[in-house]
Amino acid sequence: MRIEGTTSMRIRRKGGALLMVLWLSAALSAIAFSVANLVRSEIARTDTSVEGLRAYYLACGAAERAVNYMLYGPGPRNEAGLARFYEPGQPLILLPFPEGLAAVEVIPESSKFNINTISAEDLVKVLMVLGLPPEGAQQVSQAVLHWRGGSQSTLDTVYLTRVPSFRAPHASLEQLEELMSVMGITPELYYGGYSRSPEGAIVPRPGLRDCVSVYSGGGPFDINSVSPAVMQAIGVPPMGIEAVVNLRSQGPIRQMAAVAPMLGPVAGRFRTGGDLIYTLRATARLRRPDGKLSDLRRTVAMTVQMQSQTSPEGFRVLAWQDNAAAPPVFNVWPN
Repeated sequence: MRIEGTTSMRIRRKGGALLMVLWLSAALSAIAFSVANLVRSEIARTDTSVEGLRAYYLACGAAERAVNYMLYGPGPRNEAGLARFYEPGQPLILLPFPEGLAAVEVIPESSKFNINTISAEDLVKVLMVLGLPPEGAQQVSQAVLHWRGGSQSTLDTVYLTRVPSFRAPHASLEQLEELMSVMGITPELYYGGYSRSPEGAIVPRPGLRDCVSVYSGGGPFDINSVSPAVMQAIGVPPMGIEAVVNLRSQGPIRQMAAVAPMLGPVAGRFRTGGDLIYTLRATARLRRPDGKLSDLRRTVAMTVQMQSQTSPEGFRVLAWQDNAAAPPVFNVWPN
């Protein structure tokens, strides 16, 4: 009996030790799995960060190369008659690099209203196109007019009670971002956003910054880059807007005579080409080892004044955006 009890006790001790080893193994396995998962996540995050940084520098290089192309002019033409570098009125420059591809949108500032000279009537129409009700559009329009030079009003008291407080300058806007301080202008109204079509597709929704500028000359709008929202605010029929957008997707519009009948009575407010101030919005995608393009994109934008008399390079950078709003999906990326 004594021997049997000792044997049973030894068996229980061995069983307890084995159970402890099993629990310890399970705990170590869980820790190892957690560490491995964390390392894998950190590696993936680092790869994405590196890829994003490379795409950013590729976009910066594309924007700077686009400026040089604009300085070069058309250059020699290929068999199809297309310019090698840049031709006035060309809305898009495609730039191949060994590391990937970049598309640079050439947006004349003349494709937008000048926020410092736009009439109250046109501003109300733009705001209504962007989704504000008539009463709200009237209020925001009056707030903008007050900000850029209107007389003293109750809005001055409102601005002084904010934290931090500030005063309306009652002068022309120097930077478009000043609109973010104007009463009634929300980030959604300024930047725009995305919505879904009846078919469920994601559709970009323009913002105020896509329709107005501080650099616009206030003359006719460039037909190749004017926003559909601006066309709608001016009074272009919906079918005319759709036709112009479809034509632009096939290539730049060279002659106004080809689209003037579609624009209706307001055709005289459009032209091909712009002034000397352009925004170059460059979007870059890297090429993967398998030759396909990465889904990750980086977009930068620079506003430049061409034929500048104050710069020996022939151009002057007026503004730069490191993280510009990504444009609508291009259908120009080869696979």
